[in-house]
Amino acid sequence: WQESGRYDDYGKEMLRINDRQDRNYLYGPTNEELITDIFRSNVSSYKDLPLTLYHIQWKFRDELRPRFGVMRGREFYMKDGYNFDLNEKEAIHAYNRHFVTYLRTFNRMGLQAIPMKAETGPIGGNYSHEFLVLANTGESTVFFDKTLLHMDTGQEKLDYNVNEDIEKLVKKFTMPYARTEDTHDENLFLEVSEERRIESKAIEVGQIFYFGTKYSEPMKATVVNPDGKRVPVHMGSHGIGVSRLVGAIIEASHDEKGIIWPEPVAPFFAGLINLNYKDEECLRVCKKIYEKLGANGIDILYDDTAERPGAKFAKMDLIGLPWQIVVGPKGLAEEKIELVYRRTGETTLLPLGKALEKLTLAHNSLAEG
Repeated sequence: WQESGRYDDYGKEMLRINDRQDRNYLYGPTNEELITDIFRSNVSSYKDLPLTLYHIQWKFRDELRPRFGVMRGREFYMKDGYNFDLNEKEAIHAYNRHFVTYLRTFNRMGLQAIPMKAETGPIGGNYSHEFLVLANTGESTVFFDKTLLHMDTGQEKLDYNVNEDIEKLVKKFTMPYARTEDTHDENLFLEVSEERRIESKAIEVGQIFYFGTKYSEPMKATVVNPDGKRVPVHMGSHGIGVSRLVGAIIEASHDEKGIIWPEPVAPFFAGLINLNYKDEECLRVCKKIYEKLGANGIDILYDDTAERPGAKFAKMDLIGLPWQIVVGPKGLAEEKIELVYRRTGETTLLPLGKALEKLTLAHNSLAEG
């Protein structure tokens, strides 16, 4: 950190401490220096490039006002990828690969994360994009072209080594105006037709950077190039706030009853509600449902507590699992159970076999998608 200059430059968000021997320590808010040190200690030839090292760990920032639970905490869980490339062209390709990968990753989570031009901040570098999820409780103010809300990342297979295909998709998502408040240009924004201009609150869930030789030059992270010369590598970093994502998903997907988990990231696929835990037939059918769906690889949260039905429904709505399976004496008298789709509230009465078939098909189509 002293080699790169960030030990003094980072600011008060980096917590520095001294031990009894007056040795300096710090809590890592981000770890470009550590990863660069690992690289220079182990890699010396261009033949080992391109290379991406991943760092997935709890990190710490001494926030002035920690708030919003996991949204702005001092301690947070991050997935970071640090790329090392021989030159700027190859490093930009790595940047574009991460750009597209992040778009598709958030899309698979059931989130619409809009990429926006952002400040590089204390991490530094030549340019950066943040990925933000729209939410009324978001900390960031964002300005963007409405057309971005209707863009599709596509589900076709991509060869991430074909730069032209990746670059084409990046251009598609970066051509419309989209900026955070730190990079917002009102004059450029006014060039967007009025009906397409949107100002909103949003939550940052990821950010990518290209910073060239900002760290490799002062830290002498070099490789021998094809001409036999030692040159500093070009670098970038790419992070997803894993712990923050939990809060962001909830803020972006809920109603007055509670959470509505997007199906790809729900902690359980369905909640099983036994309306009468003393009824032997209810117990038998619930056990059968739980075991049969579990055998098909479907995670079920089984509420067999002694609470009243109203409390069970309220709790299950609050937890917000995609499906609810309701088993009660009245339904079983008609040889049916009730399925509730949490997002729409749609309720269906079905024979047990049909209900299990419907849930299994829904789960399998999700896995295939």
